[in-house]
Amino acid sequence: MSNHTAVASETSRVFHFILEELKPRGPWLTPFNVISIPIILTGLVILYFRFRYGLGAVTNLSQGHPWGLWMGFDVVTGVALAGGAYVITFAVYVMRVDKYQSIVRATVLNGFLAYCFYGGALLFDLGRPWHAMNPYIGNNFGYASVLFLICWHFALYMVAAFVEFSPVIAEWLNLEKARRFLKNITLATVILGVTLSLLHQSGLGALFLMAEPKIHPLWWSQFTPVLFFVSSIYAGLSMIIFEGTISHKAFSHLIAPKNHHAFDDIVFGLAKGAAITMFVYYVFKALLFIHEKQWDLINTVWGYWYLVEVIGFVLIPAFMFAFGHRHRSLNIIKTAAIMALLGIVLNRLNVSIIAYGWYEAVRYYPSWQEIIVTLMVICAEIWLFRWVVNRMPVFSASH
Repeated sequence: MSNHTAVASETSRVFHFILEELKPRGPWLTPFNVISIPIILTGLVILYFRFRYGLGAVTNLSQGHPWGLWMGFDVVTGVALAGGAYVITFAVYVMRVDKYQSIVRATVLNGFLAYCFYGGALLFDLGRPWHAMNPYIGNNFGYASVLFLICWHFALYMVAAFVEFSPVIAEWLNLEKARRFLKNITLATVILGVTLSLLHQSGLGALFLMAEPKIHPLWWSQFTPVLFFVSSIYAGLSMIIFEGTISHKAFSHLIAPKNHHAFDDIVFGLAKGAAITMFVYYVFKALLFIHEKQWDLINTVWGYWYLVEVIGFVLIPAFMFAFGHRHRSLNIIKTAAIMALLGIVLNRLNVSIIAYGWYEAVRYYPSWQEIIVTLMVICAEIWLFRWVVNRMPVFSASH
């Protein structure tokens, strides 16, 4: 058999295999499907009107508030919640902490899908989405623009995350040579991915440096890039605990028994890392507050709101993580993870929406259409995650 014939035969095999895998599996009338399908269909209808008649037809955006829920949650918050991928790959492949090996594939997949969906949602928020390539080529922005750097870091990290996950795809397609090659370049890709993550997580914070007059002083700082980076670490760890807990129940039939038993120990390790990072973040916030002499701002409505975020969703979860790790309490750790995630969402929305233009009489509130589209993005990501883990060896080392 000639090489050409062999390649054609292999291509045909892979093509028919993928077609077979596209067929649905399991029952359709699950609780998640019943809830998510109407949301996705409604969201698609809203997007039709958005692209047909413009942002004003479905959003409450304006010239004063050009960034709304789609930017504040889908992009600024979503990227932070996907931080677990670069944290775990750094721990496993660079620091050689092998006990987290069993969750690498699922974590990288979750991070990659988050970047794809939340980054893709940026097109919804752009008034002229066909100009989305302008930041990449420096058109109207310049090569020294923060946006130019973030866009390239973001795109390159998506490529790096895909390469990190690609050995799983090659294993799924039974392409052994491709799998070995991709596995050999994993370490270099992880180092590149971690570097890019450090740059674009902090770069998102740098976007707000030029908005000092518009952001409430309690949420603006010249160290916002550092705060964004540090908070993305514990956000990623908390998301792994939250997502992993759900996955170990929903996909228990795909997970080896030894990995089931090892997951509790993994959660305790993640909780320790989250507690340390949250205490570091809190110390940074406290030092900045004292240095800026913002005591007079605390006894205001905005000051009380600031305390809710910093104490209620940073300091308290940090102590809960530490207590749960010390006393081996999974329930406390899981509760702390949910609180930490809510704190990240609150912080990012405060910076980008709530405390942005805080002095204005007319405030921005997301329309119901914006909320539905955001829920649509989340549901679509879960659908694709579920499809992948039910077919590819994500929770196991082999088919």
